[in-house]
Amino acid sequence: MTDIQATDRATDGFEKALADLDVARKARMVSGGGTFRTSAEPAVGLRPVITSDGPVGVRGERWDEADTALALPSVTAMAASWDEPLVRELGALLAAEARRKGVHMLLGPTLNLHRSPLGGRHFECFSEDPLLTGRIGAAYITGVQSGGVAATAKHYVANDSETERLTLDAQLDERTLREVYLAPFEAAVRAGVWAVMSAYNRVNGEAMSESSLLAEPLKGEWGFDGLVVSDWGAVRTTESSGAAAVDLAMPGPNEHWGAALAAAVLDGLVDEAALDDKVLRLLRLAARVGALGEPGEPAPATAPQLPTPGDPATRGLLRRAAAAGSVLVSNRSGLLPLDAGALRRVAVIGPNAATARVQGGGSAAVFPAAVVSPLDGIRAALAPEVSVVHAAGVRTALRPTPLERTDCHSPASGEAGLLARYLTADGRELHSEHRLSGRILEPSVSTDLSALGMVEVSTVFRAPAAGRWRFGVIGLGRVLLQADGRTLLDEYITPESDDPTYLHVSPSFRQVGLDLAAGQEVALLARRTVEAAHGRVLSLAVDPPLDALDAELAAAVELARGADAVVVVVGTTDEHESEGFDRTTLRLPGDQDALVSAVAAANPATVVVVNTGGPVLLPWREEVAAVLLGWFPGQEGGDGLADVLFGLAEPGGRLPTSWPAEERDVPVFDTTPLDGVLAYREGLHVGYRGWLRAEAEPAYWFGHGLGYGEWEYLSVEAPAQAALGAALTVRVTLRNTGTRGSREVVQLYLARADSSVERPVRWLAGFAAVRAEPGQRVVAEITVAARALEHWSAERRRWIGEPGGFTVLVGPSCGELPLSAGVRVLPSR
Repeated sequence: MTDIQATDRATDGFEKALADLDVARKARMVSGGGTFRTSAEPAVGLRPVITSDGPVGVRGERWDEADTALALPSVTAMAASWDEPLVRELGALLAAEARRKGVHMLLGPTLNLHRSPLGGRHFECFSEDPLLTGRIGAAYITGVQSGGVAATAKHYVANDSETERLTLDAQLDERTLREVYLAPFEAAVRAGVWAVMSAYNRVNGEAMSESSLLAEPLKGEWGFDGLVVSDWGAVRTTESSGAAAVDLAMPGPNEHWGAALAAAVLDGLVDEAALDDKVLRLLRLAARVGALGEPGEPAPATAPQLPTPGDPATRGLLRRAAAAGSVLVSNRSGLLPLDAGALRRVAVIGPNAATARVQGGGSAAVFPAAVVSPLDGIRAALAPEVSVVHAAGVRTALRPTPLERTDCHSPASGEAGLLARYLTADGRELHSEHRLSGRILEPSVSTDLSALGMVEVSTVFRAPAAGRWRFGVIGLGRVLLQADGRTLLDEYITPESDDPTYLHVSPSFRQVGLDLAAGQEVALLARRTVEAAHGRVLSLAVDPPLDALDAELAAAVELARGADAVVVVVGTTDEHESEGFDRTTLRLPGDQDALVSAVAAANPATVVVVNTGGPVLLPWREEVAAVLLGWFPGQEGGDGLADVLFGLAEPGGRLPTSWPAEERDVPVFDTTPLDGVLAYREGLHVGYRGWLRAEAEPAYWFGHGLGYGEWEYLSVEAPAQAALGAALTVRVTLRNTGTRGSREVVQLYLARADSSVERPVRWLAGFAAVRAEPGQRVVAEITVAARALEHWSAERRRWIGEPGGFTVLVGPSCGELPLSAGVRVLPSR
């Protein structure tokens, strides 16, 4: 018997515990106990279950820069590795982080799909393909739960974009829902996931916190025995949600549950059996994560003993993961890997080169203790005598930049940083503390802020250069900004949205200009009022003069002209890709396209590193020697990048989503609902399936990635016949014809030309990774599950197979499939 099975058997007695609880207590238990914790119930030995946002780090209960966390590569970068064992390792590392922070339940992974490349949370989702998403997601879940921490598969379901995400109605047919959007969640349940999060949106008219889809197929057909938790604030009714299969309303206490739910049960409006099932599932989760009974270590005995977050083994894993997920999409002249020994001068150009962009924006953000930028990584990898020069070239900021401690000191202590104060409405101080940046989300320690009326931050800023500096304040309510006691801003800022990310992470801002001499000091103070439902974020922001922008591009080109090699790091930031909004364009922000073209014209030995969460247009891709996609690579991304550039590691990634050449070619582009409805008219044809149906060519196909090897696909062996409802095994022989050891991801797609039902032109049905030394032959064995040969019948309400011929297509990407074989599925006798 495994530890988890033993834990599950221990839940057999929960029915007796239910009998000892009255309706009011049961309703309170499932109504949340705080922002990131559930309610305790001593009568049954239940302690609070602590949750934390993920999925690339464990922030903990507080938004506190002093409470640092590991920052892993983005989920899209994980999927780009096509490496399930690696992702399991990363999941186990997250579990160790959770245990270190006292967290029982990680709010990830996100199993929604890359339906449109504009999706604001693209970086938080694995892939455009349901099979790849399901397999990598299952590996993530298995890794997290191996450490006794619950993973949470979210956002169930069809929550694939951010525009009007709180209210939109995703309308799609039953077959598309089953085969595409529910498929990754089914894979998560098969992997044993302990929690599922219901989404904000509606699906076919039903709010997901009240949806029949929570009962069927999730809890019924699939047999999910875990907890369904609402997205934060998504439970907005009492009777409808109380009767539905959502089990826990978060955050708490939720006004629609608790006493209101208890009253509905006592009045006969909600069946008490529905409430009992919610409590039972909460108790089962608590038992699994160690929050039930006597306090103890939640990890099962089988959990791996992982190193502490700061040690070399942990950082080495994150460095290896950054390289494994990087995708070399172009290496036109074989420039990569660079010969470090032949270099004397390297130019590192771009707005994302010196300031590492390692994660997207929103609730998934964490505060890493240290981040390795591309510039830092490249400098560390080269000999001291190699000159590494840098210029940003352009700027891309859309919002004011919160002040960092580099150029300021606290007016109270003189220490580098800022002073934050939490005040009552009449100015009485409740709490004060030293801060390292001007971005204040909440206090760094637990303190009673029930009387909070204002938040204030102050510092003394020293201007590094002369010019018209831009000072800003980010926050809602009455905002005040002063410089040396002089009022620069005094304005009431009304909220523009009720989206939680807007209110609690990135609210509105205001900016003003002030002329300063080089070295001039100015005392700055920003203050905002705090009102119910307005959040309490306050940021004091400072940005340099704009008059030097034209000179920056020219300086970058000049540096490139005199270098042996140039690395241009372009990309987005958490201002451009974030929870709470979708992008409006796939173009790189600012003048980055012009920067790349100018640098490439000055030096043909130009490598472009693309530092984004999702696809962007690359109009200069034929002008440069190599293009490497680095995604949001996590805190060790700079060292992982250097390993790839100088050949210490192979760029191991393959595209988890198609990259377009032009916006007009994208099969599914717009994410804006029409009258509240977002119609999934493309049906089954999402991602590369849509490109194939349109007979259009993306810039780079799903599955594409070059690595540093050369591979020859020699033969494919597939059974000539297969029984209906049975899996099949396909063997692919290939040889590494390159000059160095390499890893290849062998991909298998199915096609059916004469089907009686609509099908994609082809669809991913399996994959396997192999490694080989130069000249070595290897065999990839790929299992094709029976489900890959079946389709969902809405009429018959079940999966059915269609007898007849299927074509097996094998190769290195969806767009390059040199081998094929036929398989005939036989009818049932």
